[in-house]
Amino acid sequence: MMIESYFATIPSAHRGLILAGGIMLFWLIETGIPLVNFKGNKWAHAKLNLFLTFTTIAINFPFAVLLVMASDWTTEANFGILHWFAMPSWAFLIVGLLLMDLVGAYLVHLIEHKIKVLWKFHMVHHADTQVDTTTANRHHPGESVIRAVFAILAILVCGAPMWIVFLYQSLSVVLSQFNHANIRLPLWLDTALSYVIISPNMHKVHHHFERPQTDSNYGNIFAFWDRLFGTFDATPMDKITYGLDVLENDKDQSFAYQLNLPFNQNIKTDE
Repeated sequence: MMIESYFATIPSAHRGLILAGGIMLFWLIETGIPLVNFKGNKWAHAKLNLFLTFTTIAINFPFAVLLVMASDWTTEANFGILHWFAMPSWAFLIVGLLLMDLVGAYLVHLIEHKIKVLWKFHMVHHADTQVDTTTANRHHPGESVIRAVFAILAILVCGAPMWIVFLYQSLSVVLSQFNHANIRLPLWLDTALSYVIISPNMHKVHHHFERPQTDSNYGNIFAFWDRLFGTFDATPMDKITYGLDVLENDKDQSFAYQLNLPFNQNIKTDE
């Protein structure tokens, strides 16, 4: 397949263009049709989020070697679910993406909400009170490490070849930027999309400031998992408030407060 050939050897520059291009595209769209008219300067808000995007990129560089090693080993050893059954190329592609999304995104996201020490790192993502496309890559460096480890686990479970991994990561970046984007879609369109992929409204519920909405809609690309595992929530957007009820939300753009958040013993994790 052409798609296999391209993503098997995709240059790093192309992956960087996908990341930057997605941010630019959805930045322009949300400027034109915003879901929420946030106060303040859009560029000022983006500073911390873009800084954390670059720390994630830096952390992923050394892990990329481990990703390649894991993928090469599973392919050579015929290890992982994708090698259990013979299937046509199109089925191999779909099953591979589904499994990578389930283990490498939905599962780790669910676990981050259930284990207190991991939740403290993930809080930084939820701390943004003006959720937009730049929020997609707002992850504490510690969480970036956690997610990289689960990406390796997903490869081992799937037995995913490197072209599946690179394709999944590219789709993940763009669709995460899309569902975090501060864009207003027609309700019928957003609802229809939410049966297949994570739509903007569906994911914004996850960014509500309190439970149970915070502990719902964990999906990254595919919307099936939340409905299948009972974590779907359809709270209307006019009921959603961003941030977290256990944080000082006026410090959502403070570099020092956010980077120290996982180590701040005054922050409660059980409310």
